[in-house]
Amino acid sequence: MRIVLCLLLLAVFLPAVNSCRQATRAPASEQATAAGQDNAVPEGFVPLFNGIDLTGWEVRQPDNRDWQVVDGVIDCNPHEAPGDRNLWTAGSYGDFELLVDWRIKESPYINRGAKIILPDGTYRKNESGGDVLIEVPNTDSGIFLRGRHKSQVNIWCWPVGSGEVWGYRTDPALSPEVHAGVTPKVRADRPVGQWNTFHIIMKADRLSVTLNDRLVLDNAPLPGVPAEGPIALQHHGDRKDGEWGASLLQFRNIFIKQLSPQPSQ
Repeated sequence: MRIVLCLLLLAVFLPAVNSCRQATRAPASEQATAAGQDNAVPEGFVPLFNGIDLTGWEVRQPDNRDWQVVDGVIDCNPHEAPGDRNLWTAGSYGDFELLVDWRIKESPYINRGAKIILPDGTYRKNESGGDVLIEVPNTDSGIFLRGRHKSQVNIWCWPVGSGEVWGYRTDPALSPEVHAGVTPKVRADRPVGQWNTFHIIMKADRLSVTLNDRLVLDNAPLPGVPAEGPIALQHHGDRKDGEWGASLLQFRNIFIKQLSPQPSQ
């Protein structure tokens, strides 16, 4: 009799447990959104990434093998191939504030020709007058502003830290003041594998970058920067030791606040 009673209780109880589990599990799309956009939208900002798919973004090559949404984040699995393989916003932006979480997933390759960048944007020299070369993890990506590679906020493993603007720092036609302005004041990167947050402010031809709550660029001039343009996440497909590393990165929580009229679509 006791056995029969136990079986009857189980017959009633187990369906209820399974029903609760099904009711409390969010749909896959909602789980992806929660994983990719795990912060509330900051006041005045709008999301550029929905945490589910690449709506609002475009790749300029038809054979996109590099950019996917994985577990609610934008994942770059880069391959070497010709053409522009960066991930671009569909919209074009002028003056704005941009929030972006990013992390280097891994860095299995080595750059043995990296350099030590001094506060004025020049390189440390050895006794013979040549650049001091060091070994760093070979990972490289960044965020293009206003449609140009030159106005790229760099993400890499060099000692100077992320936030540097290579295209302006290395342009010999520009002044020492410009070179120094786009050189990070402090290295604020977290270790490989951990998430970082950029707060980028682009206003007129001036750029400020905060990384993990530390100011790395302060109102740096970018002479000749376009008035507006799309934003891009940079692709590097070099899966090898060398000068430019593979962009083995992920991005999430991408929000923008416009400081100028509506972007063109």
